[in-house]
Amino acid sequence: MSDLPEVLFVCVHNAGRSQMAAALLHHHAQGRVTVRSAGSAPADSINPAVVEAMAELGLDLAGEFPKPLTEQAVRAADVVITMGCGDACPVFPGKRYLDWALTDPAGKGVEHVRPIRDEIDRRVTALLAELTAPAA
Repeated sequence: MSDLPEVLFVCVHNAGRSQMAAALLHHHAQGRVTVRSAGSAPADSINPAVVEAMAELGLDLAGEFPKPLTEQAVRAADVVITMGCGDACPVFPGKRYLDWALTDPAGKGVEHVRPIRDEIDRRVTALLAELTAPAA
């Protein structure tokens, strides 16, 4: 068992938003948070424009792949952040659920993915500050 907070990012295909959020939180947290991502209907591969946009920040998603959403992943998480997956995510008592309304990068070029990435980065940074703040 770990005392680290665990965050699960969920979107439909786990090929864009949730992958960016997981990579950004993992990068910023530097081991202070356990991070996972999943999709309610995983795609075959990560969106190439997402891979390119993240590479611009020095974050390599080339080796990542979309993962299916499991009940076990939701149960393990302290915070579940959904991004357009609707009711596909199981809800368990005692979990914190957030829904981040973000544009889906599917089918968009890197120039349209960058603002989505940057908004996710802002939200992830705020979440990290909250999760790692000393208890009052």
